[in-house]
Amino acid sequence: MTATFRSRLGRRLAAFIALKKALGRRFFSETYVLAHLDRFLATRRLAALTPAAFAAWTMTFLHTSPTTRRARMLVVRKFCIYLRRTDPKCFVPDSRGFPSRLPHRPPHIFTREQIADLIHAATRLPTRSTSLIRGEVFRLAIVLLYTAGLRRNELVHLTMSDYDAKEKTLLIRASKFHKSRVVALSPTAVAEMDRYLAARHRFAHQPDAPLLINNRGGRAGYSGEGVGGAIRQLFRELGIRTADGRCPRAHDLRHTYAVHALLRWYHDGADVQAKLPILSTAMGHVSIASTAHYLALLEPLAAAASGRFERHCRALFTTRGEKR
Repeated sequence: MTATFRSRLGRRLAAFIALKKALGRRFFSETYVLAHLDRFLATRRLAALTPAAFAAWTMTFLHTSPTTRRARMLVVRKFCIYLRRTDPKCFVPDSRGFPSRLPHRPPHIFTREQIADLIHAATRLPTRSTSLIRGEVFRLAIVLLYTAGLRRNELVHLTMSDYDAKEKTLLIRASKFHKSRVVALSPTAVAEMDRYLAARHRFAHQPDAPLLINNRGGRAGYSGEGVGGAIRQLFRELGIRTADGRCPRAHDLRHTYAVHALLRWYHDGADVQAKLPILSTAMGHVSIASTAHYLALLEPLAAAASGRFERHCRALFTTRGEKR
């Protein structure tokens, strides 16, 4: 986003954001937070960020979760540290007084039956004046999120030229961590892509036209929020709930992609450790450590790993005379 700053600290805020972007950071959400701080300071005609001003600013978003409040406060704390480099007396909030993050919400791992139900439900979605091929759009969206492990924003930013029909690949451009990658599609995903393109042929075919298209604004693309909201509605209609009774997130389809990949490798007897870099690359991660976030020891993986351990080590724990 492009922010216009009006407070007495506006010039320094702009310089801080410019510095972060020059270092390769996108700084989208952080810019939003700092713009909010700037409006707060300008409205109250505050010349500096004092402890009282910081405390008053944090009161403006008490409705958000502790995790969100902490994240916003940390953004401003980093800005204050930046100011202290030239002003040793500048106030820097003590992060020890910030709200604690909420416990990590475990992902919902969909069953294959649930994935099939989602695809069928998407196919039955009625058309709208703003989306003439709505069913085809969301059927393909679910297939790509599940079979290719795409992030939601990667999906909505795909253009017509990003699909290579000859190589059966998708080009993901400058996504998270500024990484681009080529994702090979499964035969099932290729068949779904061909099905979708047959329905889409009457709309704009320019190379830079959105792959997932609607009828707003003369054939525009979908937003990440629009896709996520529609998919969550499908979860609700099908009665799909997490273990604690909540509605899953669209991002849980990416978690499911990673977990199901490992389960296939366990089932096939593959060297899972040797395969992990392949999964990491396919998901667009900078390291295996990032991929590990998607591979918490959930029940399906725990059972598969335990089964492999038993097969390999059973002889070590079998006493003499005991049948093996």
